[in-house]
Amino acid sequence: MAKRFRSLDFSKVRTYPLKRRFSKVQQNDLGKTLRKGARLRSFLNGLPDILAAKNLKEIARRIARAHRRGYTILVGMGAHPIKVGLSPLIIDFMEKGILSGVAMNGAGIIHDFELAAMGETSEDVAASLKDGSFGMAEETGTFLNRAIVKGYERKQGIGEAVGRAILEARLPHRRLSILAAGAKLGVPVTVHVGIGTDTIHMHPKVDGKAVGEGSLKDFHALASVVATLGNGVFLNLGSAVILPEVFLKALSLARNLGHPVRNLTTTNLDFIPHYRPLTNVVHRPTLESGRGYHLSGHLEIMVPLLFAAILEEM
Repeated sequence: MAKRFRSLDFSKVRTYPLKRRFSKVQQNDLGKTLRKGARLRSFLNGLPDILAAKNLKEIARRIARAHRRGYTILVGMGAHPIKVGLSPLIIDFMEKGILSGVAMNGAGIIHDFELAAMGETSEDVAASLKDGSFGMAEETGTFLNRAIVKGYERKQGIGEAVGRAILEARLPHRRLSILAAGAKLGVPVTVHVGIGTDTIHMHPKVDGKAVGEGSLKDFHALASVVATLGNGVFLNLGSAVILPEVFLKALSLARNLGHPVRNLTTTNLDFIPHYRPLTNVVHRPTLESGRGYHLSGHLEIMVPLLFAAILEEM
């Protein structure tokens, strides 16, 4: 037999005065209209003080405050920021002394070198994969592998080795190179390689010993930077796996060696939220103190917006 249900008496539903309720959105939080030709500060002030817009302004304030107080500000990144045209902005922040260090994956040095050498980068993978020509550019593989081997002989990490090689070769567009800027300014730029992930590993001149030793040296250098991140900022730009994993290990290593790295601000910025950045950048490092943020959006829009907001805060 089907179960019978007794009708509820909806006339007895209890209500309360709206004034008694807490509302998460207040009129002071709303966005403000702009006039044609408005200045950047007016635009930023006009953003709603709600959700991602509120976080954007808070992140900018925290980075500006950390810079004013001399705390470490570290950027981790995949190759995508270079491919979408952000190198000049990152270099500018290195030159202004805002960025204390940059960590990138192995693909980053490929696009950084090609911009420095040719003023262009990013091949059409789909078009070249079918005949096996993908990743086989002679100059890229030869220059970078030779630089890594020479760096190994000089006991340099990959970042320093490639940066110095770009400067020594006086490549025509070296002003576009993050690695060269790091070598010139004395700002550590470290490179963290997964063997087989980068096209230069297919090249006949690749030396696994030099790649491994150079990347390990850069990991130790990164851990030394991370050890100073207390009250500072780590900003992950578009790296879904390598940098979140490397950063978490560097943080644990620093804490193991007696550097607590408390009150850390972390931010992940990518157009798709991924598990590892949200876990290893935003949440885990700030469990006991500090604050983690995530901003979703295309890097070619969001990074210039964030950097502009930082400069306004400064």
